[in-house]
Amino acid sequence: MKPQQVRSWGKDLIGIGLLFLFLFLFLFSDRLSDAQYIQDLPGAWVNVNTIFLSIVIEAIPFILLGVFVSALIQIYITEETIQRYLPKNALGALFPAAILGAIFPLCECAIVPVVARLVKKGMPLHVGVVFLVAAPILNPIVFASTFFAFGSDWTHPVLVSRMSLAFILSIVIGAVLYFMFKNSYQLRSKKTPDAHVHIHGVHSGKPTIGGRIKETIYHAVDEFFLMGKYLILGAFVAALFQTFLDRNVLQTIGQNDYSSSLVMMGFAYLLSLCSEADAFVAASFGRDFTIGSLIAFLVYGPMLDLKNTFMLFAYFRSKFVIAFMVIVTIVVFIAIVTLNQWVLPNWYQWF
Repeated sequence: MKPQQVRSWGKDLIGIGLLFLFLFLFLFSDRLSDAQYIQDLPGAWVNVNTIFLSIVIEAIPFILLGVFVSALIQIYITEETIQRYLPKNALGALFPAAILGAIFPLCECAIVPVVARLVKKGMPLHVGVVFLVAAPILNPIVFASTFFAFGSDWTHPVLVSRMSLAFILSIVIGAVLYFMFKNSYQLRSKKTPDAHVHIHGVHSGKPTIGGRIKETIYHAVDEFFLMGKYLILGAFVAALFQTFLDRNVLQTIGQNDYSSSLVMMGFAYLLSLCSEADAFVAASFGRDFTIGSLIAFLVYGPMLDLKNTFMLFAYFRSKFVIAFMVIVTIVVFIAIVTLNQWVLPNWYQWF
């Protein structure tokens, strides 16, 4: 067996092991909590287990949604379709991509495999990036959760700023990465993931409805096992940070515009919350942190967090992922500083 095949088998075995570990903890957590050796553990590690399970359980429905959307794209959307509907002008395609992100209710857990599939199908990389950072914030579910979390006020600065910045910054980030990579191929492998379909015999003759359903399921299963191991690893690391990070230290610097924004961006990255629920967490920090830092938390987290960083590395080349992380961080921080200096001080005079 070749070394590359050995590494591939090793990764698959680790992934399957992590998935079975999660299932074991999920199914038997109540019995384990009553066991004497669990009761003897420090409370912090029991808390790690609780947070880990909650993150994974919260994310799995969206992962399933993402992998099935990805599989449907693979089966039903052709390269010609993407080329036909995308504007020919590279920069002109950025705006429609941001609009597309406002339509689909996909969080950052589900968006990565969808974007990777679209890029593999022929969508320009920078357009995929816009969709990647816009969709987890601009969709209707996130809008509603933010609206209710901050007093059901249509003019609340957190609500308006979150949606406005998500739209504008997604276009800016896509444009910057366009000039950096010029649509060069940045997916991890050029190998088609469809080889297993031919092995199963789905493509024998003209595709049938049953064949397409089987093909969709095969793709979804492959994507789920690929994403699942990275989700579980990211959730475990995030649970460690949530448990052992001292929030008192955060609160001591929470009232400075610059430091509080950086801290809340870091906090958003480490907590790895789903964008559908993060507004309620942000609202709980309202007494200790500035409005600008809460906006930074709600804009940065869905664009980039610890959980989807692992997923990005699963699909895209390391050079691209690192560049993406740096650009998103810089662009969001500059936008928040600008917001703090010029917009928020005059907010209630304008609205």
